[in-house]
Amino acid sequence: MAGTAGERPGYAFIKDTLGVPSASRSDNLLDWLFRLRDVQREQRGKGAWLIKGKDLPWEHNRQGKMKWFMHPALEDTCIRSMLFFEQEIPPGGKSGLQMTPGGHCMFILEGRGYTLLDGVRHDWQAHDIVQIPLRRDGVKVQHVNTDLRQPVRFVCAELNLLDTLGVDRGAALEQLEDAPD
Repeated sequence: MAGTAGERPGYAFIKDTLGVPSASRSDNLLDWLFRLRDVQREQRGKGAWLIKGKDLPWEHNRQGKMKWFMHPALEDTCIRSMLFFEQEIPPGGKSGLQMTPGGHCMFILEGRGYTLLDGVRHDWQAHDIVQIPLRRDGVKVQHVNTDLRQPVRFVCAELNLLDTLGVDRGAALEQLEDAPD
């Protein structure tokens, strides 16, 4: 069996994700780790350590309006161990509804509203921290802006367990409802 991603269907994502071809059991796996180390060192050395929010584009997706500072798909940062984004919810609006494993933390920059965790309302305002609990079977999460005049803005951080545990992270990640336009 060949040790390159191009020769083994289904393993191309390893080269795309890690930067080195996948290996087989007949390959020298210690040498593979050293190749991975070298690629990671090069990426970290070239990656940005300062990411300016004013330079980032807003993304309109199923969860709403978001701006990604750190994401596993972005290789232009010096670390890949976290996901970090900003989200804005329009006056009187709400985010999409997601089923998530939890384990992330939000800091409310401005505005007021509430978060529904499995249907239970938890009110917050600017300068509060909202912790989304880690639950074995996941948690349904939706954020609501109660101000009819001002948007809500928050940042959210979580460990990048996607590379280790997969996108479901041992529970489930599902978009249960899209954010309204």
